[in-house]
Amino acid sequence: MNKINGYTEEEANELVEFISAGKKSGKTLTALFTTYANKTGRAKGSVRNYYYALLRSTGDERVKKMLGGKNLKAEKIIPFSELETDRILKQILLQKSKGVSVRRAVLNLSGGDDKLMLRYQNKYRNVSAKEPERLQRIMRECGINKEDEAQRRIEEEINGLYDRLAASLKEENKRLTSLLKRLADENALLRLQLKNS
Repeated sequence: MNKINGYTEEEANELVEFISAGKKSGKTLTALFTTYANKTGRAKGSVRNYYYALLRSTGDERVKKMLGGKNLKAEKIIPFSELETDRILKQILLQKSKGVSVRRAVLNLSGGDDKLMLRYQNKYRNVSAKEPERLQRIMRECGINKEDEAQRRIEEEINGLYDRLAASLKEENKRLTSLLKRLADENALLRLQLKNS
């Protein structure tokens, strides 16, 4: 079975058709990625990444044919300048030094803009992985102590655990509410049957 960047040709075509139809009906890409992820059991980020990888596969004739007439395009990403990168990293590190998670810090910095949040988060992760000395330099410039950072990391883990537990409890609450409603409906039906017998 021929694959295109990890999806079967059929899956790739299904995604293209789904996005094309959704865009025509005025839906945002973010909403479409979320819906498609829920529908297929894939992660939203994976769907988004695959979509953009597909749009960049301009040398593949199958992809050209699939995208023909769909008017789907990837927005050009303007890279951060070195000055912007340092400013973003400084703001993230300052928030982290106060116990805020990276995810929360980038959300705060982006003002709730999902695309910008993702760009900030990706920039932070890339610099963390490829230029740790840059982060160390910015931490020194901001007066952030490495031991404080270790404490913050522990706090982040605790916050993450709390968030996961809260999400799990929320899901369990939804499930129990649904079960309670179903049982109440069944109880009402049984009462009606007893009354009519």
